Parts: sequence; structure tokens; C-alpha cells
Amino acid sequence: MENIAPTPPRKRARCQPKPDLLSWKSEGDNDATPSTLRFFPAREPGVQLNAADNHTPLDLFKLFFSEDAVKTLCQNTNKQAARNIARGAKYRWVDVGVDEFYRYIGLVFYMCMIKLDHISDYWRRNTIFSIPFVAEVMARNRYQTISWNVHMSDPSEDRVNDAKRGTSAHDKLFRLKPLMYTIQNACKAFYHPRRAIAVDERMVASKGHTMRQYMKDKPTKWGFKLFVLADSSNGYTLGFSIYTGKNHFSTGQGLSYNSVMSLIDRAYLGSGYHVYMDNFYTSPKLFNDLYADKFGACGTYRDFRKECPRTAVNALSKKSPRGTFRWIRDGYLVFVKWMDSREVSVCSTIHPAHTGDTAKRRVKSKQGVWSSQSFPCPTPVVEYNKFMGGVDLSDQLIQYYTTQHRTVKWYRKLFLHFLDIAATNAYLLHRELMQNMQKDSMTHKTFLEELTAQLCSVTVKTEKTPVKNVSNVPIHKPFCGPRAYRKVCVYCKTQGKKVKTPWMCKVCDVYLCVLPERNCYDAWHP
Repeated sequence: MENIAPTPPRKRARCQPKPDLLSWKSEGDNDATPSTLRFFPAREPGVQLNAADNHTPLDLFKLFFSEDAVKTLCQNTNKQAARNIARGAKYRWVDVGVDEFYRYIGLVFYMCMIKLDHISDYWRRNTIFSIPFVAEVMARNRYQTISWNVHMSDPSEDRVNDAKRGTSAHDKLFRLKPLMYTIQNACKAFYHPRRAIAVDERMVASKGHTMRQYMKDKPTKWGFKLFVLADSSNGYTLGFSIYTGKNHFSTGQGLSYNSVMSLIDRAYLGSGYHVYMDNFYTSPKLFNDLYADKFGACGTYRDFRKECPRTAVNALSKKSPRGTFRWIRDGYLVFVKWMDSREVSVCSTIHPAHTGDTAKRRVKSKQGVWSSQSFPCPTPVVEYNKFMGGVDLSDQLIQYYTTQHRTVKWYRKLFLHFLDIAATNAYLLHRELMQNMQKDSMTHKTFLEELTAQLCSVTVKTEKTPVKNVSNVPIHKPFCGPRAYRKVCVYCKTQGKKVKTPWMCKVCDVYLCVLPERNCYDAWHP
């Protein structure tokens, strides 16, 4: 295959559609290999921590929820509680401190590990379904009052911002920003991504009406929409922004363009990165601008997007056999269409149209027999399938043990999501550190168990409580004349005493005292 640089995009008249006059090329046509962008990351990719240091799960979590951040949370939570009490709330309140707030977070994680229908069920007593640990850490009323008052912003400043509601000066994210900025900065500070990164949406379920969005193709269809940048190799959340509505961006380039450009920070990343995205974002304008900033891009695209090829010359048809593909190169951009079970359209500034790659599919023959077959596949499609799942992987890790539960205030749903991001990223940092040291890492579940225990200032393992044999119970010897038959207690004898008792152990066949002031039976059977 030729290794020559593609020609730059042609200049066109303003009214001329982009490559409509071009014809689709087929599998037998050779494509020029695009110039490779040199990879210059701003830092060495991977964990930005010293692997030789000991990093406990709590240490890694505190990188995202630092004591300074929790101190701010406590101050604002205490102010919010005082404000609610002044309004007539009927509950007792004592100011929450940093240590207690960490214990509160520990219980939130505990409840995501052990799911019950209602929060109050964790404090049930005197049933076989009781969970004594939760009550040992915090009283039920205390946990509930903290939950009602958790606040990320200063309540006195909230009123100033709320007074601007309905104007352009109103900040919809004001209640989130103190903690949101802390999490965003921490995501960037302690990890640097490898070359392949992905941009996609993430939904945080919510039944409220504030900033709620609908996405029919997501498992969670109603909720807050976040634009997320993640490392494709492990799902680490590198950055995110929360969509607040049509006026979220004011540059005039469109939501899909601006949401990607707001997450791609060259000062933080460096250059030469490969950014993967789905058809919501992909456009020739975005890809050319990313390439000008030394970022390669690859993604599925929508045919009706401006400057995408619409020519029907030598195009695929509905009857095209599986594995057939067509392509058009326009400067740095290559557009490919591949027939799988349906037509797949991908655009890239990184890859040639094809390099002989194949994709395996299960096919049913006319005789009804299923078999695995290999079909030709364009290189951009192969690479897109390989690297696009970074955000999906991140979502999957979060959903395994999510802290989300029903809340009244919309911003507390996002507070819980910040906990999810912090815990998941902390686990990925732990796994990377262990890999660098060639040691076995904890599983995700074990890591969260250790984190929960350390937040609650306890250990995961508890002292083993001896289980007594219920069939081994003391028996009373029958009366012999006016008095019961008695013999010397064997335990008292070991203590240098000679005390007779009518009680004996049926299993051990020895006599033991069973008295309120002296229970030798329990002492003999520890």
C-alpha cells in the first residue's frame, strides 16, 4: 500500500455540497496511508503516583474526596441544616464534622454493597434480618438528617443565584460546582490517559424535572445527561460536563461540536491522541479542527451531516452482500461504508480505508446450519469497535456497585454520582499501581469492601464468635431422697475450690456450676 500523505481538503464554493461529485471507491482501490500524528503526551501515561508508596483504598479515595473538600461539605451542610431548622424543620441537629461525614459516606457505600428496599431497614432490630453493623456506626435519625441536609454550595449564596432564575446570569450548576470542580481536577491530576480515548454520553437516573433529559438508546432513558471523556484501555473517567439545556454552549458551533471540544484539553493531554466518538458528535468540521490541533479522530457518522458525502455513484445498496464496503477520501478525512447486518458508516482522520482486516460473524446457511465466517472489514470500523467502549466500560464499573438511591433534591443525585466516580477511579488507580508493581490487585468488590470499612474506621474481618452446640446443654440430676444428687464441679476444682453442684454437662459427662453469680458451665465451654 502506498505510504503518501493525502492531499489537503479542496476549496469549494460556499453553495457547493461537499464531496457529492466524488464517487465511492471499492475494495480493489488502494487508499493512501494518512500521515501519522506523533504522540506527545503532556505526562507519562498511567498513574501519576509513586508505586513504591503504600496506597490504601481510603488514601486513593481521598485523592478525589480530600479532607479539605469534605470540610467544605460539612460547613455547607451545617449551614443548610440551620437554615431548614429556622424554616420550621422538626429534628435535632448537631454540627457534622469531617470524621463523621466520612463515616456517613462509608454507610452510603455499605448500602450499595448490601441492597435493601428501604433505608430504615438497615436499622431493624430483633429480627433474623437485622444488620447490627449500621447501627454501631451511626444512629438512624442521624444518618437521615445528614442525608436531608447534604449541601455542596453555600446556602446563603444559593439565594443570590436563585434570584437570577429565568435570566442568562442564572447558573444551573451552582449547587454542584464546589465539589464538581474538585472531582474534575482530581480526575486529571492523578492519571494520564493512554493514546486512545473516547467521548460519549452518560445518564444519571432522575425522576425530577430539573435538567432532566431523555435518551431512547440508553439503558437509563430519563435523567441527567453528562458528556464524558474516558480512557479506552480501562474506563477511567478523565473528565465530564453536565448538560444543562440548549444554551449549555454559546459558541454557535452546535452541541455535538462544543461538547467534544470542551473535554479535549491540549494543555492537559498533550497531542497526538486518538479520539473515538459515535454519530451524535462526528462531523467533518469537528474532525478537521481536531486534526489542526494535532488530535486524530474516528467515529460513526450520519449521512445528512453537513459536508458528508451524499453521492450515489458506486454506493452500497440494500442488496449488497455482507462484507462489501465503499470509501471516499477527502484530504485528511476518509469516509467508509460497510455492509454488515445493516450499513455501517465511519469517518476517520487516523486510518486508511482498508488494510486487509476481517471481522467474524455467525451466518445461517440455507440448510439452517450456523457457522462462523470471516468478512472483509474496513480498518476504521475495526478500530472503532476496539476503542469506542471507554465510557461504556466506565459506566459498567459504576453500575456494579452504584450508590444511587431515591432522593428528594435533584443535586443529591449528582452528589451520589460524584461518589461513584471517585470510588471507581480510585479502584482503577489501585489496579494500575498493582500492575506496575507486578502484584495481584484486589477485585472491585474487595476494594469497595476495604474502602467502606476504612471510611467507617473498622476492619472488614471481625473476631470469630464461638458457636455453641445447642444440643450440649446442662442437665439437672434427679433428687435422691430430700436433696438432689451432687458432685464436685470440675471447673471449680481447677480453681482450687471444692464446690458441689447438681448440674452436669450431658456431652462432657462432668459436673459444673450453673448459678447467676458463678456460671462454670460457660467457662468450661468457651
